[in-house]
Amino acid sequence: MDAFFASVELLRYPQLKGLPVVIGGGRRKVDELLLQGPDGAGERERRFIPVEDFPRLKDYVGRGVITTATYPARQFGVGSAMGMMKAAKLCPQAIVLPVDFDEVRRYSRTFKAAILEIAPVMQDRGVDEVYIDFTDVPGGQREGGRVLARLIQKSIFEKTGLTCSIGVAPNRLLAKMASEFNKPNGISIVYEEDLQTRIWPLHVRKINGIGPKAGEKLARLGIETIGQLAAQDEQWLIGHFGKSTGAWMHRVAWGRDDSPVVTESEPVSMSRETTFDRDLHAVRDRAELSRIFTDLCLRVAEDLQRKGYVARTVGIKLRYDDFKIATRDHSVDFYTADGPTIRKLAGQCLKRVPLDKRLRLLGVRASGLARADEVAAMQPLARNARGTGREPSEALGTTAPLF
Repeated sequence: MDAFFASVELLRYPQLKGLPVVIGGGRRKVDELLLQGPDGAGERERRFIPVEDFPRLKDYVGRGVITTATYPARQFGVGSAMGMMKAAKLCPQAIVLPVDFDEVRRYSRTFKAAILEIAPVMQDRGVDEVYIDFTDVPGGQREGGRVLARLIQKSIFEKTGLTCSIGVAPNRLLAKMASEFNKPNGISIVYEEDLQTRIWPLHVRKINGIGPKAGEKLARLGIETIGQLAAQDEQWLIGHFGKSTGAWMHRVAWGRDDSPVVTESEPVSMSRETTFDRDLHAVRDRAELSRIFTDLCLRVAEDLQRKGYVARTVGIKLRYDDFKIATRDHSVDFYTADGPTIRKLAGQCLKRVPLDKRLRLLGVRASGLARADEVAAMQPLARNARGTGREPSEALGTTAPLF
């Protein structure tokens, strides 16, 4: 999907089309005031709010990160995962809107349903991206897949008002790269014979799976483009990156990818985290940390319940003011999606990490997942600790958490 989070907001605020807009950070007081009527009662109709009333990036204070930005904002160098304070130096006039996850999820479900009506072999890759297998879809091979891609774009736009960009290729690796060639609202077809002319000139980071660290190491070795990576001997790559990664790098540089489009996949974990506007201290800011920590636990529980899963392991993630990270996990012999129980387990993890430094980030994760209906069928008391009939939060004790 094209600038998905931003595009969803532009449907609600059409007066912002064509303007630099960034989406990110949590909801602030200024966002609540924006929607209030002039007399403070009721809510203004979003599409009629004057442009000059919207908060600007130059006035943003905090540690929020940009989720996405409109294409006019991207022209200033603003992009996803960039700190909003840094982005303010590049595009101070940009309008800032918070992420509305409920609205984004609603549109995500709608655009995926539109695809499934046309091409039923679809792999969900997150809120704004999917892989589709055209192979056996009627008309899927016409014009190299362009006809079906146009039909999908048309259907998505009719049902959501949103645009998407589609890359069509012999495999997922090349299709992923092709989807970026002609944004927004574009279709790009890549054939096997296009490898040297269209793929090899790209930077190695365009390969899905080569991250910042691997990219930096390749640069130190004098390798910046995919073509330069393909020119390396496989054994040389194995010597520098290990047997598995080195062989994989050589394979993908030559455009080889036999991974299938998987229509159903089980999530490994579910997590929630937040970066604070200011560093918080475990003692002096205990009340605020406790509120945030509890909210994260309850949101993880809601995610599990909404998606029909239960978990046996709960973990936490802390990032200190020196950017060092600490993680801890706690596993139990029962499954749960209960908010208070997750809070208890996460609290036990807290006892095993140092809290003598200020905190920048706090996160909670649930893993060891199973489908709730399957667990219930096999073990009716699985939601209870050790099957005793007591609620897990009771069986875990009542020791006060550190915050």
